[in-house]
Amino acid sequence: MMTKPLLPSLLALAAVAMPAAAQSVTEKTETADIVATVVADTLSHPWGMDILPDGALLVTERAGALRILRDGVASAPLPGLPEVATAGQGGLLDVAIAPDFAETGEIYFTFSEPGDGGAGTALGRAVLEDWDGDEPRLAETQTVFSMARKTDVGRHFGSRIVFAPDGTVFLTTGDRGQSERAQDASDHAGAVLRVNRDGSAPADNPFAGQAGAAPEIWSKGHRNIQGAALDPATGLIWTVEHGARGGDEINQPEAGLNYGWPVISYGRHYSGAQIGAGTSAPGYEQPRHYWDPSIAPSGLAVYSGDMFPEWQGDLLVGALKYQLLVRLDRDETGAITGEERMLQGKFGRIRDVTVAPDGSLYLLTDEDPGAVIHVTRQ
Repeated sequence: MMTKPLLPSLLALAAVAMPAAAQSVTEKTETADIVATVVADTLSHPWGMDILPDGALLVTERAGALRILRDGVASAPLPGLPEVATAGQGGLLDVAIAPDFAETGEIYFTFSEPGDGGAGTALGRAVLEDWDGDEPRLAETQTVFSMARKTDVGRHFGSRIVFAPDGTVFLTTGDRGQSERAQDASDHAGAVLRVNRDGSAPADNPFAGQAGAAPEIWSKGHRNIQGAALDPATGLIWTVEHGARGGDEINQPEAGLNYGWPVISYGRHYSGAQIGAGTSAPGYEQPRHYWDPSIAPSGLAVYSGDMFPEWQGDLLVGALKYQLLVRLDRDETGAITGEERMLQGKFGRIRDVTVAPDGSLYLLTDEDPGAVIHVTRQ
């Protein structure tokens, strides 16, 4: 579809993020010189993004707004979202454009849903209408999956969305600040979930049909997964989750496996006390990589593109605490072999990372005001 021009009066009403003079940073990395440029800088705690067919960005703000960012200008909040419980770490979280968006116009989003007892992570679906026109909006909005148990704890909602090659959807959650829930097979908290696009549980999920287990669960024992991405070379999912005081983890969750939280961890309680049994115990998986001290990781992407061929297959992770972008080098077997830290302290808390079709990167900073940063090769 072609982008339609906005009338000046409509543009004045819709624009909320016309950045000032672009701020650029040039940095020499281990393999390439990069340029990072602010392309928008007045968003409020942006959390998730995806790229529309014309290159515009669909961006969430945690307080409950979904906007289209085109040519440095953000639209007014798109109407049509469900009620979002905005408190603590909760709010409007990730957004993802369906693989068949060109035919269906569907997008998916995660949010903290209000309900009996408080709030819980939910997955919504809607049709994005007039996305390249003057009045973009959501239609046919519905909540296709809801975490069964809601609480008034305001942290650890997760949450990212990944479309699998088989048409199912991976959805990540956090333990909701109640760590024991990550080991409860009947509880959606502290898990990677796998659902059909209508929210139902696939019949081949590892716990489908098992008494006392939630059929949507793919893997358990996760603390707070705030990054997830598909590896295009293998079709497998990678995740990154927050530890406590240390113990942030990179995992490649497999069906039916338990990744240990809070029985094992490479971190410690904020009091300094040991967590559970320590770093290992029978029946629990080891991470592919971990950080101690914590970097507070969030968005995750598996690099695939032409702009930085040296990064092909590497993992890119945004970090909140140290305000940086991490590149995890992988060898031909897929094993993580090294780490490079980039843009440290240059822009703020990096919440999300997305690879554009041309191989450049987009980053979000979780600030108010928050920014969208475009990373290219110098």
